[in-house]
Amino acid sequence: MIPSRPKIYFIRHGETDWNLEGRLQGQKDIPLNDVGRVQAEEAGRKLQALVPHVEDLAYVASPMTRTRETMEILRETLGLHPESYKLDERLVELTFGSWEGMTWKEVRKAEPSLAALREQDKWHYAPPGGGESYAMLVDRVRPILDDLTRDTVIVAHGGVARAFLSICCGVNPRQAASMDIWQGRVLVIEGRSYRWV
Repeated sequence: MIPSRPKIYFIRHGETDWNLEGRLQGQKDIPLNDVGRVQAEEAGRKLQALVPHVEDLAYVASPMTRTRETMEILRETLGLHPESYKLDERLVELTFGSWEGMTWKEVRKAEPSLAALREQDKWHYAPPGGGESYAMLVDRVRPILDDLTRDTVIVAHGGVARAFLSICCGVNPRQAASMDIWQGRVLVIEGRSYRWV
């Protein structure tokens, strides 16, 4: 029998102005806005209610500004030292290549045929200009899961959450590519199941 993987408490970074405007952030380093900071506190309170001993968890974040800010506010809310957590480069968001900074409406107007190709197969399509597909992201983040030795709080991005749901919970790639990944909530991944808190 395969040993069970430690529990993951996945938190997507709080809102940024680009989220608000519907812009593709990818690997552009955009900070949280005021709503995002409140969402980070909310996620911290939800985690506190879920886990009696938050100090026993491991804490790992994507190195981007929006994820580090979220982690530090969350840890402060939990009464933990804000900066005592690890960074993992593999957790950065997938890159949208030359589409970063654009809204989907702008992408569809500028490159309708490429936008249509992505809509047909979001999981495997890599945007132009060095973009990544979700399938490529899965290959990048899968080893992180093998490295987990205890229950872990991971603060990262929507794309990374979709990749984890596909790898850990067997969510169908077509479905995973279009799932809403909420800000200010905790996605609990335990064994093959997941739930939002």
